[in-house]
Amino acid sequence: MSWLARLMPQHADVPPKHAAALDAYRKAPRVAGDTDITRLRFVVVDVETSGLNPYRDRLLALGAVAVESMLLRFDDSFTAFMRQRTTSTDENILVHGIDGTTQISAPEASDGLAAFLQYAGKSPLIAYNADFDRAVIERALRSTLATTLENPWIDLARLAPAVLGGTGARTLDDWTREHGIENYRRHDALADATATAQLLQVVLAHAAANRHTRLTDLVELADAQRWLDRR
Repeated sequence: MSWLARLMPQHADVPPKHAAALDAYRKAPRVAGDTDITRLRFVVVDVETSGLNPYRDRLLALGAVAVESMLLRFDDSFTAFMRQRTTSTDENILVHGIDGTTQISAPEASDGLAAFLQYAGKSPLIAYNADFDRAVIERALRSTLATTLENPWIDLARLAPAVLGGTGARTLDDWTREHGIENYRRHDALADATATAQLLQVVLAHAAANRHTRLTDLVELADAQRWLDRR
């Protein structure tokens, strides 16, 4: 067993009420790599967690919003809180504002995650520092729904400098200030996803202007930037 497998929780039994949703997700076609980004639906995601360790800390909330045909779709968004057995620390609550009552009384995590799979489908997933979001969501999916995501992921922290210039050392706040993007509630999953989606719009417009018009173009640009940032 690999070290990563040891960190991940073992697969849970699938709740029967979610079997149909999981089956529909698994049967949904994947997005082709040569799909034109000007016609594609991206799903931009953000998570709030009980801490900063993606392999240990718990998923508290998940927010997402779609960017379709280069346009931010406020009418195509998603948010869910995940029920906790115990609340996160007071210091943690001060960061994200998800109070103890909300954490204890929220719907079961399996309900929120099944709904997210239905919402996202196989659309490419975008996040800022995506490795964190991906690890947290994958852990939660494995432990509650015995499944993993089949969507392509793109890290906007890598794609933005690859398209707009600079390095991957910048924060989301750096980029949003530079481009006049207002985040109406920092450390709220849906608000952060919305700000990230607005930055994605800027990146997509520049990418298309420079003839990076396929999904695979974006994946390759982000991957190349990752290696540049490690040098």
